[in-house]
Amino acid sequence: MNSWLNMFADPNTTWILLGCMLLGLGSGIIGSFAYLRKQSLMGDALAHAALPGVCIAFMLTGSKSIFGFLIGAAVAGVVATLAIGFMTRYTRIKQDSAIAAVLSVFFGFGIMLLTEIQHSGSGNQSGLDKFLFGQAATMVLSDVYTMTIISVLLIGMCTLLFKEFKLISFDPGFARGLGLPVGLLDQAIMVMIVVAVVAGIQAVGVVLMAALLITPAVSARYWTEKLGVMMCLAGVFGAVSGLVGTWISTAGANLPTGPLSVLCATGLFIVSVVFAPRRGMLSKLLTRLAVKRRMMIESPITVREGESA
Repeated sequence: MNSWLNMFADPNTTWILLGCMLLGLGSGIIGSFAYLRKQSLMGDALAHAALPGVCIAFMLTGSKSIFGFLIGAAVAGVVATLAIGFMTRYTRIKQDSAIAAVLSVFFGFGIMLLTEIQHSGSGNQSGLDKFLFGQAATMVLSDVYTMTIISVLLIGMCTLLFKEFKLISFDPGFARGLGLPVGLLDQAIMVMIVVAVVAGIQAVGVVLMAALLITPAVSARYWTEKLGVMMCLAGVFGAVSGLVGTWISTAGANLPTGPLSVLCATGLFIVSVVFAPRRGMLSKLLTRLAVKRRMMIESPITVREGESA
């Protein structure tokens, strides 16, 4: 109990806590659409594609501003989505192959730029490599404000366009027949994923950000059949992961907050796989045992009826 009170007593820790919770909330909600559209790898590709955008933004501005990084990574993410769309639409390359190619090329280009920045002799490039794996301890109050705005925008967009996003996620052909701009809506989801990725690279890093996007959504899918409930649960699971990850990081010695949040999300996923009603492993096992027991009870009755006939 004292560790919880101490965590809220420290202003810096409170900012990190709020930032990670807001990151998990927004990422879980927008990640639900990426998961339902079978584009889980797209989040990974966009996360890795954000690295060269961050590096270019730093090279142009010379400052480590999350707003500048947001613009650079957003531009890189849009270019990556356009490249993936072009490859899948105008060539015979499948989407998974296109995603893998774009991911590796952009990430390799980002590593090259990062190495060049580190050897440039600039005095303020220290800590830029932390965007690979994240460093939540560097977050300040302005970063929390930025994450708050981003989370509100993501939740607001998902709420306003819920029916449209739901329709293109389950039946894009029918949505196109209704006259909906499927391509524009699809690009809007990709841009929202890019925004969520950029908001999270400081805390989680480009390598692990895809896990925070998809894992809460996958966990929530085990508990419900309704998309609205699934999105709410995914947001709650993401926020709880950020909360518990920050608490463990604060209670431990030099433990990274971002990876711990991802591990907490994985723990919630394991709990969901085992204990979720109807879809969980335990529920399915109990159902099989009940069916087997009922068949064993009814089987002798069937045999006797056959003999009497």
